[in-house]
Amino acid sequence: MSRIGKAPIVIPTGVTVDISSSNVVTVKGPKGELKRTIDPAIKVKNENSNLILDRPTDNKRHRSMHGLYRALIQNMVTGVSKGFTTEQELVGVGYKAEAKGQQLDMTLGYSHNIIFELPKEVKVETVTEKGKAPKIIMHCNDNQLLGQVAAKLRSLRKPEPYKGKGIKFAGEVLRRKAGKSAGKGK
Repeated sequence: MSRIGKAPIVIPTGVTVDISSSNVVTVKGPKGELKRTIDPAIKVKNENSNLILDRPTDNKRHRSMHGLYRALIQNMVTGVSKGFTTEQELVGVGYKAEAKGQQLDMTLGYSHNIIFELPKEVKVETVTEKGKAPKIIMHCNDNQLLGQVAAKLRSLRKPEPYKGKGIKFAGEVLRRKAGKSAGKGK
């Protein structure tokens, strides 16, 4: 058995899970509603506020789907009850970010500002403190969507290895390279 797949998913209070006959799992909670279609081979059962996933055989495909769908449903339950947050820093002289509704206006060292349109499910706020790198904080109940938006945002100006300038995740450790040697001894 998959170690991840066989663990039951505990449903917290205030969260309801509906499993339709066409294998669509709908999770509703205080932070919203999420839906996902599950592979027909994987069976989902709701037993006294615990979700249990079963697979029909031990072949490789069923084993991998078992753990995958258990993790995806767990993320849905966590998302509608607590939500997910990601934090990114803008490292570089003159790098700025400003949230204007669902748009993020950023100065990233290019000749023009970049205006990034966010999906309606993602809430954004920017924090600028004196002496610290500006931060972009995003909140969403869908972990997959939040990660995809954060990766797209980071791709606008990836951190470079010499000075570390660019958009990086908070707490991310970058591999730095040594610069060119100043003088060569003969």
